[in-house]
Amino acid sequence: MNERRSALQIVEGIDLSGKVCVITGASSGLGRESARALAAAGAHVVLAARNHDGLAETAQWVTEEAPGARTSTVQLDLTSLSSVRAAAAAIADLTPVIHVLMNNAGVMFTPFSRTRDGFEIQIGTNHFGHFELTRLLIPQLTAARGARLVILSSGGHVMGDVDFGDPNWEHREYDKFVAYGASKTANILHATEADRRLRAAGIRAYAVHPGTVATSLARYMSRTDFSQLRQYAAASSAARSEPTDGYLDFVMPEHGAATQVWAAVSPELADRGGLYLEDCAVNDAVAPYACDEQRAADFWALSEQLCAQ
Repeated sequence: MNERRSALQIVEGIDLSGKVCVITGASSGLGRESARALAAAGAHVVLAARNHDGLAETAQWVTEEAPGARTSTVQLDLTSLSSVRAAAAAIADLTPVIHVLMNNAGVMFTPFSRTRDGFEIQIGTNHFGHFELTRLLIPQLTAARGARLVILSSGGHVMGDVDFGDPNWEHREYDKFVAYGASKTANILHATEADRRLRAAGIRAYAVHPGTVATSLARYMSRTDFSQLRQYAAASSAARSEPTDGYLDFVMPEHGAATQVWAAVSPELADRGGLYLEDCAVNDAVAPYACDEQRAADFWALSEQLCAQ
C-alpha cells in the first residue's frame, strides 16, 4: 500500500447503525482511533480499559469528533481475571449482541512481572485476559449472526514462539523480546482456533499486524532495545525477501488503526476468517508455528485450563 489510509477513511461509505463494537484498550492509541472511526460510522462503541479517567476523556473526545456518537465505558483490567469477568458481565448488561469484539489492548517489552493470576505480564495481558473475555462474550457474538473477532497481533511474533511447557516463564531466564513475540504468536493461534471453532456460529476471527505504531507502548524501551528491534525487523524482512533500509517505519495511530478497522468492517472479508492481516490486506507471511492448526487447538485447550485454575 503506497499511500496509507486512515481508520476514518476505511469507514467511508460504511453504515454501522445498530451495530455494537467492543474495543479493549480504548483509552489511548490504536483503540482510541478505532473507536472514533467506528463511532463515526454509526456504531455503538463500548470502550473498555483500565484507566477510568482515560476512558472518560476518550468517550468525550469521540463524541466531539463524531457528533451523535453513542459510547459506553467499562472498566477492564486484563491483568486480573476477576476484573475480566466483571467487565464481561457489565458488557452483557449493556448489550445482548456484539457485532465486533476488538481485542486491541496490549503491553510490549515490559520488565518481568506477573499478573494477579500468576501469568507472565505480556502473555497474561495480551492473550490470557483477552482469551477469557472472548470466551465469556461468545453468547453475545453468536447473537449477532455474523460477528467479527479482531485480535491485535504483530509482525513481532517472529521474535518468539509460545513455550507450551513454560508459557509463564517459571523455568527460564526472562527475555522480554522473546516473551513479547510469544504473546503475539499466542494472539495468532487464538485467532486461528477461534475461527475454526466459532465460524459455525457466524463468528469469524482475524489477527492483525498494525505496523510499527508511534504509541505509548514503547515507554519501556531503551536505545539499545530499539537497536535490537531493528535487527529483528531486518531479519523478518529478509525472511520475507523484502528490501529494508534498517530503519523502523513508524506510522501514526490514525493510520496504524486502519487495518484493525478494515478487519471489523470490510465487505472483502465476508465469509472469510482465520487470516493474518497487514496494510488492509491478507498477508501470508506468518511464522509456521503461529498458524499451525493443531498447535492452535492445543493452545486453546491449554488457555482454557490455565484460565480455569
